[in-house]
Amino acid sequence: MTTKELMALDQQYVLGTYGRNPIAVDHGKGATVYDPEGNEYIDFTSGIGVNSLGYGNEAWAKAIYDQALKLGHMSNLYYTEPCALLAEQLCTRTGMSAAFFGNSGAEANEGIIKLARKYSYDKYGEGRATVVTLKDSFHGRTITTLKATGQDMFHQYFYPFTEGFLYATPNDFSDLVLTADDTVCAVMMELIQGEGGVNPLDKEYVKNVAELCKKNDWLLLIDEVQTGVGRTGTLFAFQDYDIEPDAVSFAKGIAGGLPMGGFLVSEKARPTLGPGTHASTFGGNPIAAAAALEVLKTMDDQFLLEVREKGNYIAAAVANMRSGNIEAIKGKGLMIGLQMIGADAGQTSQALASRGLLTLTAHGNVLRFLPPLTISIEEIDKGLAILQSLLGA
Repeated sequence: MTTKELMALDQQYVLGTYGRNPIAVDHGKGATVYDPEGNEYIDFTSGIGVNSLGYGNEAWAKAIYDQALKLGHMSNLYYTEPCALLAEQLCTRTGMSAAFFGNSGAEANEGIIKLARKYSYDKYGEGRATVVTLKDSFHGRTITTLKATGQDMFHQYFYPFTEGFLYATPNDFSDLVLTADDTVCAVMMELIQGEGGVNPLDKEYVKNVAELCKKNDWLLLIDEVQTGVGRTGTLFAFQDYDIEPDAVSFAKGIAGGLPMGGFLVSEKARPTLGPGTHASTFGGNPIAAAAALEVLKTMDDQFLLEVREKGNYIAAAVANMRSGNIEAIKGKGLMIGLQMIGADAGQTSQALASRGLLTLTAHGNVLRFLPPLTISIEEIDKGLAILQSLLGA
C-alpha cells in the first residue's frame, strides 16, 4: 500500500482522535524508519519514548516469538514465569517491594492514585483523599488522570471529572506547603515533566517534598511513565534523586514496543492492595513480560552510561549550533527539550519531518527529542545535520 492509499484508508475507518503527520511508517532498523516508498527518516521520537531498543532488534523479537509459541496469555488467577521474573528484576534493581502490571501509563497512574487513597482510608478513615500534583504536569487521558494533570487545557469537555486534586507550582516548596490541606493523602509528580515542557525538578525541592510526605504520612507517588526504563540514563529517574518513593508508575519503554505499564510499591504501601482491590485482564501478559525482560537485560550499567553520553553529545552539538531559535536545552539522558524562541515548535517539527527527521513537541513551545536508547552516533549526526540545515549554523 502506498502512503496515499494508507492515509485514505485510515481516514475512512479510524476515529479521528489524532492529528497525524502526512507520513506512513512501514518498517525500520535501529533508529531509522522508512515509508512505503522507501524514504528514510531519522527517528527522534521512538513512538513517544516507547521503542527503547529501536527497530528490528533481533533479540527482542526472538524473546517475543519464543514466548508466543510457549504461552501467549493466561489469566492472573494463575502464575506465569515471565511475570514473576519481571517483577523480581524490577524490584531488585530499584529497591522497591512489589510490582503490579497493567497496559498503559494512564492505567498505571490510576493504580497509584487508588493505592494512595486506600492507604489513607485504611489508616485514617474518610476525609484524606486529595492528591497534590504539579502545575504543567501530565498524567494521562482517563477521566481521573486528566484531572490529575496540572494543565487547565486538559480539564475540558468530559465533565464531571474525578475530584480530589490540588495543584502546586513546580520547584516552589513553599507553594506546595500552602496548597496542601488536611485532606491530602499523597503528592504525585514527574521528576522531569515531559508533555509539560521537559522541565526537570530540582533535587533539593524533591527531597523536601519527600521529607514532607514522610512527616505527614502522605504517600510519595512518582510518575515515571516517560522518565523510567533507562530514558534519563538511570533505570528510573528517582534513583538519581536520593529519595525512597512509596509508588512508582512506569509504561512506555518497559516492553520495547508492546503495550505494558504498571507500578512498583514500597514495603510500607505493599499491604494496601490485596486480592480483589485492583486488577487488569492483560496485566503481566507473558509475551509483554518476555519482551520487558529482554529490555531490562539490555539495560546494564554500560548501556545506561552510553544513554547519558549520547544525551550529552546531542546537547553539546545543539549548543554549538548557536541558533537564534534555541533559547535553552533542557532534560537529561535521551529526554531532551529545546526551548524555542522566534520559531514555532510545532511548525519546526513539521518542517523537520519533511526533511527526514521525526521529532516531538511539548507544552511551552518546546521541541522534544525521545530517540530510541540504542540510537547510534551516526544516526544522531544525521538527525542533527537536518536540524542544523533548518535552523542554520
